Amino acid sequence: MAKVSPGQFIREVRQEVSKVTWPTRKETTVTTIMVFIFVFLAAIFFFVVDQALSWVVRLVLGFGG
Repeated sequence: MAKVSPGQFIREVRQEVSKVTWPTRKETTVTTIMVFIFVFLAAIFFFVVDQALSWVVRLVLGFGG
């Protein structure tokens, strides 16, 4: 592996960072809201599945239904 001087490394990092397309504030806000919505929906889904499986296990083991 070739050795690179610290100055050359900094120049290359700056060059690569300048190529990045950074999201706007609106894009970041919309994406964050979408993440919260999907986390909430996933939590509801897993809660319902957990309750259903719990009911089935109790029914099979004879603990009531």
